[in-house]
Amino acid sequence: MTVPSEATPAPAPAPATTNTFVATASGIDDPPPPVKGLRRLMWSIVPANIAIFMVWGAVPGILLPHQITLAFGEENQINVANLAIVSTIGAFAAMLAQPIAGQISDRTRSRFGRRAPWIVIGGLAGSLSLIGLDLADSLVGFIVAWVLVQVCFNFAQGPLSAVMPDRVPVKRRGTFAALTGIGLMLGAIGGQIVGSLFFNSIVAGYITFAVLSVAVLVLFVVFNPDYPSTRLQPERFDFVEFLKTFWVNPVKHPDFFWAFTGRLLLYTGYFAVTGYQLYLLQYYFGVEHPETVIPLLGLLSLVGIIISTVVAGPLSDKVGRRKPFVFASAAVVSLAFLLPWIWQDLNAWMIMTFIAGFGFGMFQAVDSALISEVLPSAKSFAKDLGVVNIAATLPQTLAPGVAGVIVLAFGYQGLFPVAIVLGILGAFAIWPIKAVR
Repeated sequence: MTVPSEATPAPAPAPATTNTFVATASGIDDPPPPVKGLRRLMWSIVPANIAIFMVWGAVPGILLPHQITLAFGEENQINVANLAIVSTIGAFAAMLAQPIAGQISDRTRSRFGRRAPWIVIGGLAGSLSLIGLDLADSLVGFIVAWVLVQVCFNFAQGPLSAVMPDRVPVKRRGTFAALTGIGLMLGAIGGQIVGSLFFNSIVAGYITFAVLSVAVLVLFVVFNPDYPSTRLQPERFDFVEFLKTFWVNPVKHPDFFWAFTGRLLLYTGYFAVTGYQLYLLQYYFGVEHPETVIPLLGLLSLVGIIISTVVAGPLSDKVGRRKPFVFASAAVVSLAFLLPWIWQDLNAWMIMTFIAGFGFGMFQAVDSALISEVLPSAKSFAKDLGVVNIAATLPQTLAPGVAGVIVLAFGYQGLFPVAIVLGILGAFAIWPIKAVR
């Protein structure tokens, strides 16, 4: 019998696209190492998320409301109603798009892997749709254009979110989630800041965000190649099972259900207030030129988010716990929302912006890691993340619609107590999860 030499190299790990990892793993299993190394992937995820979330930060919160105002006049009630209609329909389009994109990418066989083709295609189509949004001048036109933007960018975002369970070991997911959260919030807040600079040049803004997003997403794919998925044996598509995707079974997958519910409630509460910033500044605080204030507010929020995210993500890895950070986040954000509710002044909004950013950054730092650890199977990472990402993207895009209904019914003051209640309920929804401490 031949004894192998000590110098004989160990066999290379099986690529993630064979039926080893994909067929047997779940969210708590370590995937094979990234082709180009984990360090490059960790830092590349930041600009990739910035590119997408700058669109979500600038368009529904700044550029689209202002474009609707220019199209329909200065009447507050009409603008609130129209924005609510456009946002609501677009949000439901996004809700459908991510799981569909996930199903497709989970089954994609290509030399570039399961995710790369759709990240590029979604980014390119989304950019073209964003440029087309500037042509809208009627309610139907706004609805069609915004639905196209939502669907296309969610076809990129869904597969991009599957990168964590596909390529990142469990012990590094808190740090990876923190970097993802930094990219997300830098994009969302940076989108507000940059979007305000294009307040009076909407078409230039749309073109800028379109070019930036597709360029960064293509570079992410180029610099972070995946294992080929040509040998993948995808499961047979079942339409009935796909329809069940939109129902998270709390009995069969209770942890997944509670993670989804907690994220949905926390995000909805946060973005119902912050996503309605333009109209709050105009009509609640009486700011004559809100576009001049938004950059400062964005910077205040960004500082708070970065401080808490940088600390909370790695710290959650070190202590091996996620839940305490979620509870602390809900408490901080709720306290922040009390300020503008009881003190109707721009100074209160500025203080709230920093404190709420700090609290939400704490949540964002650990949320993605928590979600990745309750995924049922590697066969459907992108599809399952597409479902759970509904809880992140839906509130951001639906926030103007939800807030519009609240404002029409109770006035702008009604936003704050509703957001506080939703945040607290979201934190308590995390409590029953057993797979994560």
